Amino acid sequence: MMTVQVMQRPRLLPQRSFPRYAYLPGRMPHPVRDPAGHSYRVEPEPVLPTLNSDEFAWGADLFNHGYYWEAHEAWEGIWQVAERGSALHTLLKGLILLSAAGVKIREGKRAPAMRHAGRAAGLFRQLPKVPHDAFSQALGMSLTTLADKAEASVSVAPVLRMTTPGQPEPVYDFILGDPRSLAP
Repeated sequence: MMTVQVMQRPRLLPQRSFPRYAYLPGRMPHPVRDPAGHSYRVEPEPVLPTLNSDEFAWGADLFNHGYYWEAHEAWEGIWQVAERGSALHTLLKGLILLSAAGVKIREGKRAPAMRHAGRAAGLFRQLPKVPHDAFSQALGMSLTTLADKAEASVSVAPVLRMTTPGQPEPVYDFILGDPRSLAP
């Protein structure tokens, strides 16, 4: 079993407030479709397809702190405007799948979590064929390391705490983000 350290996870955008809850399907209001959702009728911000955007950093903050559905949504906005077939498009798809795996881990659905994490790792491994130092810098690790961590995350089930419904719970033993950009 793997125990995930929850405390002392730094922030990339400490000025931005986390959502009221970390969404898990069927356990709380859908964030955008339900009037009680934390993002109901919140218009998405325009995003640029870049690693240097606040939206990319916001996705990493959400991911690092256990808001996996919300991280998926943040990165999906960038993915939708990124050039199809580009390395950035592939990277974002991998991060979206890794976020989906986090949701499935929290739901206790091991087979879908393994499928999503495996697909994410496969996408990350496609990318190192060409140099992607910007990706490694933005993620705080190489793509190969991230692929290995994605696969390892589902091979050993994390020890989940008993949390109140909607409380975020990190399930990965790593954080994403350029270490020089992280605020304590």
